[in-house]
Amino acid sequence: MSTVGATSAADAAGDARRATQVFGRVVVVGGGCYGGYYVRQLLRAERAGALTWQELVVVDRDPACAVSMLTDADRPSRLQLVVASWDDFFAEFLPADTGDVERVTDAIVPSPLMPHLMADWLAARARARWPGRSVRIAPIAELPSIPWQRSGEDGTRYVSFAEWICPINCIEPARCPHTRGPRTWSLPVALNSRVPELRGEPQATPLLFHCTHRAYGVGMIDVRDVILADVTIAARGAAGAAAFVVGTVSHCHGALRCITIGTP
Repeated sequence: MSTVGATSAADAAGDARRATQVFGRVVVVGGGCYGGYYVRQLLRAERAGALTWQELVVVDRDPACAVSMLTDADRPSRLQLVVASWDDFFAEFLPADTGDVERVTDAIVPSPLMPHLMADWLAARARARWPGRSVRIAPIAELPSIPWQRSGEDGTRYVSFAEWICPINCIEPARCPHTRGPRTWSLPVALNSRVPELRGEPQATPLLFHCTHRAYGVGMIDVRDVILADVTIAARGAAGAAAFVVGTVSHCHGALRCITIGTP
């Protein structure tokens, strides 16, 4: 499954005509084949004036990953490779102090193969905030209206409206490149209306991070949304037991996890 999608000459030209998108730090998860592809596409976007950033960070455990092998001609400006595990990196990268959330301009480029890292971070934050309370991952019931679903060993449910293999560079346009018909589905819309179905409990709160196409086939989620989710968990958990359906989703694909907070 892929969270980003099919570019064309027209798409690229459209990216170039729009105002330049300005980011603080852009973090690419993984420096292998997917990360290398995204970095090369970000270089194209930078050269076209579609995107700019203060830092471009690629995170991988392997110091000899594909991104490390890029030639100077294939390296975007202000590119940095951080050798670390993804969990360790985000524990340092994502701020514990929310500060002025609306001024946060950082973004994350997820890998199609990454675990549910944002849910991991939120659960770790909740455990640190309430060391004496139960913070656990609860099973998510199957959604009958979404055709492809699988459950991972860590409690994550992977879902997709696509029952076919999507290309890594699909931008999920209004007309699906596979069916050649209108894309009548959107996971953020579907999941926001079906949280009671997911949990069987109407009090569960949806916290969805929408990975959207930014330029040249690269999808991102905004860090401010992750921080605001942590703020929501802190507020609702302080009032008592709470449940949250955390999802990193595009229009077509997603990874869902339910985090429950026990009573004080």
